[in-house]
Amino acid sequence: MTEILQQPGFFGTAANFIADATLVVMLIVALLFTIGAGLAHLHRYTAHRWVQTSAATLNLVMVAWMMVLPFKDFVLPGLPEQAGERFYAVTTLHAVVGAVALPFGLFVVLRGNELVPQRLKFTNYKPFMRTAYVLYILATLLGVWTYFAWFVNNPNPPVFE
Repeated sequence: MTEILQQPGFFGTAANFIADATLVVMLIVALLFTIGAGLAHLHRYTAHRWVQTSAATLNLVMVAWMMVLPFKDFVLPGLPEQAGERFYAVTTLHAVVGAVALPFGLFVVLRGNELVPQRLKFTNYKPFMRTAYVLYILATLLGVWTYFAWFVNNPNPPVFE
């Protein structure tokens, strides 16, 4: 695994291979969420549920695997002292929006799959699903901005040794 972390990325930035791959996978997740939203609009609810469940699960894996640790190792030590610097501000904003989007979106997916207790069920899906979608897309856009803050506009990008 450490060999992959040391390999240069494929976008020609200061990012390593795994950072570039993470960006691509997260853009695919956003595309899947958009396709899922389109399926709901077309009243293809079974396909919608499968696509959204798959996208949310992949998103959870990627966040847990590729985002939490770098945030803990490279951003948290600089907070709150350096919160005003672009690298820390952008990354923290992305983390905050993602920390809201992820559990909320997972709850909506669990509800859509009838996996929540009766008292947590809701019947009007649209506002919940639309809110989850907007939060996920906002987190993705902030993730792209974070990639640029870390690997394009940063003369000394953080790397795992």
